[in-house]
Amino acid sequence: MSLSKRDFMQVLTAGSVAGMGLARWADADAASAEQGLYDLPPLGTGAGFVSLLHMTDCHAQLKPIYFREPSVNLGVGDMSGQLPHLVGEHLLKKAGVRPGTALAHAYTYLDFEKAARRYGRVGGFAHLATLVKRMKASRPGALLLDGGDTWQGSATALWTDAQDMVDACKALGVDVMTGHWEFTYGMERVKAIVEKDFAGKVDFVAQNVKTNDFGDPVFKPYVIKEINGVPVAIVGQAFPYTPIANPRYMVADWTFGIQDDRLQEVVDEARGKGARLVVLLSHNGMDVDLKLAGRVTGIDAIFGGHTHDGVPVAVPVKNGGGTTLVTNAGSNGKFLGVMDFEVKGGKLANWRYRLLPVFSNMLKPDAEGDALITKVRAPYEGKLADKLEVTHGVLYRRGNFNGSWDQLLCDALMEVQGAEIAFSPGFRWGTSLLPGDAITRELLMDQVATTYSYATVTEMTGATIKTVLEDVCDNLFNPDPYYQQG
Repeated sequence: MSLSKRDFMQVLTAGSVAGMGLARWADADAASAEQGLYDLPPLGTGAGFVSLLHMTDCHAQLKPIYFREPSVNLGVGDMSGQLPHLVGEHLLKKAGVRPGTALAHAYTYLDFEKAARRYGRVGGFAHLATLVKRMKASRPGALLLDGGDTWQGSATALWTDAQDMVDACKALGVDVMTGHWEFTYGMERVKAIVEKDFAGKVDFVAQNVKTNDFGDPVFKPYVIKEINGVPVAIVGQAFPYTPIANPRYMVADWTFGIQDDRLQEVVDEARGKGARLVVLLSHNGMDVDLKLAGRVTGIDAIFGGHTHDGVPVAVPVKNGGGTTLVTNAGSNGKFLGVMDFEVKGGKLANWRYRLLPVFSNMLKPDAEGDALITKVRAPYEGKLADKLEVTHGVLYRRGNFNGSWDQLLCDALMEVQGAEIAFSPGFRWGTSLLPGDAITRELLMDQVATTYSYATVTEMTGATIKTVLEDVCDNLFNPDPYYQQG
């Protein structure tokens, strides 16, 4: 039996949705593999059809990287055993993805080293740009939403005061964004970027950020964009616990919080102004989004971030006004969420969601984006490439408690500072390395590049340490998501 090229592509495309092992096609024909994974026809085109693209938590990763997903993601109370707290085989089963495939590698930690060597690096803004342009070309009017944690997480972002990422986001075609770690550059820097660099190009929205004195909005709470005849409201929700998880002095004049009562007012206002589709661009974290979706009515979909959960399916949550779809698009530039809507009679009638992995060896880098990345990195290439050591095992940071990168950092702190015990915040950003990879200054900075961190040595009693750890655990594993403050 022989297949025509058209038949072959149909089989390959169908196989990609079901989790076909695409690498065997890539070995023979990389272009065909790309078609199989990224040929995603829209739900429809023309009047009534809306497409939104979503990226979040890229943590300033401009170049392709390795990134290992977690082997542990604990959920407590009603969250136990539910998305986003499914990993490995359990996540694949929920998503209907076959083990041992390209998608299985993207979504899970399973056979990470072997699969990473087979499928290559992920992410990279130039490769992401190629995919964004491809999706926008097939979906007229589509918007790109950025969920925040974009300007922080790399050496060049720190050294350029976030300017490399600001320029990269504009080149990528970001239309609307909200924030979290962006605020650690300080109020004046954030406002300057929003009011000058982003003016007329990117809408920064955050309904839950107000001034301390009179409660005035610091940013636009939402924007309404008309897409194929459908007025679409995009409401912003910045990380509600910024002054708790990060230094208060950096946002001294601003208040945050979940503010779901205020959010309900904003959603109602947008509906009153004619919005026929309302989405929330959120940096709450997925557990918070799931609870919020059951309390606030009138939101059709939540595009979530903060907890770095690459969730391949949209989770429907019922509330007093209908159903809200909750999504989360992973981190480090590894995924692009693609949500297609059909609106009929002024209401959401149909939808489809895909979480596309950004495999850098299947996507040619966008020439314009690649040139910009080369330009912004050029002054720092010598420092970035400085070789510090070689790793003998997989280095990663993505569990509830620690990872091998955290252990390495703690070991270094004890040796250099002469401490008996060391603690490292369990950040869930940070790139991964494979055995035999060089640990360069750039890769180290991927783990530690923040605007305010210090390594300190403090005398503490065992009782104090116990109290601190129990307080942290009560925070992180509180059965009420609204009290999980990072």
